Amino acid sequence: MGIEMCGIVGITGTKQAVSVLINGLERLEYRGYDSAGIYVNDQTGQDYLVKRAGRIANLKSALTPEIQGSAGIGHTRWATHGVPNEINAHPQYSADERFYLVHNGVIENFEQLKQEYLADVKFQSQTDTEVVVQLIDRFVVDYEMDTKSAFLKVLHLISDDSSYAFVLMDRQTPDTLYVSKNKSPLLVGVGDGFNMVASDAVAMLKETHNFMEIEDREVVIVKPSGVVIRDFDGNEMKRDTFRVDMDASAADKGTYPFYMLKEVDEQPVVMRKLVQEYLDTDGSPVIEPELLSRMQQADKLYVVGAGTSYHAGLIGARLFERLTGIPTQVFISSEFAYEQPIMSKKPFFIFLTQSGETADSREVLVNVKKQGWPTLTITNVPKSTLSREATFTLLLHAGPEIAVASTKAYTAQVALQAILAKGLGMAMRKQLAIDFDVKQQLGLVAVGMQAIVDSKDQLESVAARYLAQPRNAFYIGRGIDWSVALESALKLKEISYVQAEGFASGELKHGTIALIEDKTPVIGIITQDRTAGLTRSNLQEVVSRGASVLTIASKHLAQPDDTIVLPDVDELLTPLLSVVPAQLLAYYTSLGKGLDVDKPRNLAKSVTVQ
Repeated sequence: MGIEMCGIVGITGTKQAVSVLINGLERLEYRGYDSAGIYVNDQTGQDYLVKRAGRIANLKSALTPEIQGSAGIGHTRWATHGVPNEINAHPQYSADERFYLVHNGVIENFEQLKQEYLADVKFQSQTDTEVVVQLIDRFVVDYEMDTKSAFLKVLHLISDDSSYAFVLMDRQTPDTLYVSKNKSPLLVGVGDGFNMVASDAVAMLKETHNFMEIEDREVVIVKPSGVVIRDFDGNEMKRDTFRVDMDASAADKGTYPFYMLKEVDEQPVVMRKLVQEYLDTDGSPVIEPELLSRMQQADKLYVVGAGTSYHAGLIGARLFERLTGIPTQVFISSEFAYEQPIMSKKPFFIFLTQSGETADSREVLVNVKKQGWPTLTITNVPKSTLSREATFTLLLHAGPEIAVASTKAYTAQVALQAILAKGLGMAMRKQLAIDFDVKQQLGLVAVGMQAIVDSKDQLESVAARYLAQPRNAFYIGRGIDWSVALESALKLKEISYVQAEGFASGELKHGTIALIEDKTPVIGIITQDRTAGLTRSNLQEVVSRGASVLTIASKHLAQPDDTIVLPDVDELLTPLLSVVPAQLLAYYTSLGKGLDVDKPRNLAKSVTVQ
């Protein structure tokens, strides 16, 4: 399957549909920025379709004053099927221009549907989405179905392994949005005299704070007067609304040039927020007793994540083993989904996911649930798919993370795993856990993070000196520092396009040192007492081959020529500090190259298909 990450917004019941759609799309631009489009209908016979390749700014500049509507749909795209141009941009529409459709996801059997039902249709785009909207039109026109029945018929024909979030409009019922989803995020925003639908609550916060979940494989009819949800068998589903009290401005950049810099700066606040949410006045974790009980029964913990979340899991595994004594193994979700290892007798699964929608992780969760094993999702997004479907959920409380490169969600995942490990260890009466003062240490971490983000000028000059020119770079460390090296290299490569790799420093001489050339940057992370001398020895090996060496070292291990010196915290929590300079080095390297820090090429915020 391809990678999909696009943004959908729709509204019915307001004369300001165009401005609402554009505002919502701007909030969702982190989800895709190859092309964008809107379709609006003023319900008096006038409708407008405007699409443009590139950023939403291009779409805005194409909007003229007469383009108005009281209902409409919009989409910002990250291309899967078809190159990112105006023809392939959404909304896609039927040949008779009656139906308009926006779609996130991948229709796995679209070629078969095209051949079986639409062999005589001339397609304009290369998208799987156009197949769906043409098929709906075919069933309405040739089979005399009503729109809802035709929509449901097509949903039944789409293969179960497909992913989709659909919002459909029909020119003949212009106040109605026809909605359905499978494996792709979508939710309803409930207003007074209007209703909305979008991929993310942040797109709707200017209009409403009240939302309604949509489950997979439901048909939702959204009108200004109300919302009706039915399953595929026609049974009406009653669904309560829930409230999101986040201020819409929390998703704004404010005075920052990029979201990433804002989110790096927010990390000290996130640490304090986690202390406030999960620790009582004496520093004891406040964790659901049933969750701790189920984890105590486990003979092994399995941590599952993708990308940055996988790297956070590598830190978490050390925390769980050290503080609880329970063996813990970390897996890349896309690997575990199709190569499940031999399991222990009483496994417990922890899913790490910023968005709560990561398709590879959900595939594992579905498989694990079938086998009857207990699960915990740690996520930043309440009511997200993995949150709803797991046995337990712990929220990161990090606030919206908009930049593609995750920063505060990563450190929140590490910190929350530390709190959970401390709570579990205390419940198991493990001496090390009892001695580990997580509240005090996270307080020190917050202060240390603040000191690092306040020294941006130094980090900007380091990035300009060492990382502006080279095409390659290496982060190295041992043990827990190696885990941070993996995340640090990912940050650098994904936003600055420097080919960066994280290595266990002892492995360099087993082949990789052949890549060291004159001025190759090698950044050593040194925060662990037992391995500090060994890593410094490995750094000397690359210096003798011409490398330009930088060091990120804890204060008590620092030497006079170290590049970046970190405040001291418990060595189990040093990843929370050592990663922050790496985040800023990546940021300033990207900035210095004139790149879009928040929206690196070929990437999107989360991956919601496999």
